[in-house]
Amino acid sequence: MTIFEGIHNSWVLANGVRTHYSWAGTEGPAVILLHGAGPGACGAAGWRHMLPALAEAGYRAYAPDQISMGYTDTRPHAWPVNGHQSLVDHIHDFIEALCLDEVYLVGNSQGAYIAAKYAIDHPEKVNKVVYIGSNTIYQAMQEVPERKLKSFLEVIGYDYTEESLRKFMNRNSTDNAVPEELIQLRHKAANRPGVKEANKAFDDYLARMNTDAKLWDRYCIKDSLPKLKVPGIFIWGKDDAVAPIEIAHKLENLLPNIPFEYIDNCGHQAQTDQPEIVNKLVLDFFALNSKEAVTVK
Repeated sequence: MTIFEGIHNSWVLANGVRTHYSWAGTEGPAVILLHGAGPGACGAAGWRHMLPALAEAGYRAYAPDQISMGYTDTRPHAWPVNGHQSLVDHIHDFIEALCLDEVYLVGNSQGAYIAAKYAIDHPEKVNKVVYIGSNTIYQAMQEVPERKLKSFLEVIGYDYTEESLRKFMNRNSTDNAVPEELIQLRHKAANRPGVKEANKAFDDYLARMNTDAKLWDRYCIKDSLPKLKVPGIFIWGKDDAVAPIEIAHKLENLLPNIPFEYIDNCGHQAQTDQPEIVNKLVLDFFALNSKEAVTVK
């Protein structure tokens, strides 16, 4: 399934879950790249530009397919029955399976929340975090649900057809020129056996979380993320149609210790819309002393 130059694909058994991941680079510090939600989302699709750039800069970069997505296990024991926390726990198991002592994290959209929650749960494992355009983090910064969380696939109008996937992916991009091979890759992944059932398990948990304060408290990061001592930056596309820039401005007020960088002509997947700018931001941030400020040249 390798269709992107400079990217390799492997499998690892992460606490019993056969996990597919894409990778680049064989030495240097480890970077975990966490893709967002969406039909057929996977590590290779979400990070096809950043994986080789990190390897060239001297990092080992890993982009796992998160449970219920990509080409990772979709048998019942791998379903996300605890919602977002299942995804967080799976990433922990993945990092442990690769025997990584410390990692840098980069997450986009829902993946940014997974990165944040992993860093909150396991701060001793994380050097720095880069968050990219995330409505999920904004939702999780509410003490009680600002509005009822709905099934993501329902919100985007996805019905497992190629047509609805193409519409969603073009909406995510600023140039409406999504490569055909990428659409086919994600369409195939989204229609594997067990995917619909895994998605239903996630949505069933969201429905419970909407009415159960205990479950919402586990999801909520309103108190914990502002207190997180792991250095981070937030990157946001000014033309994001999925998580509008107004959300970014609200988050910036809630997270005064995290600098925000805004990118022109850039949508929800900043790392694929403006890869050169985002790659430079990420590499510059990783190279900085934690006390230094981040500036874009």
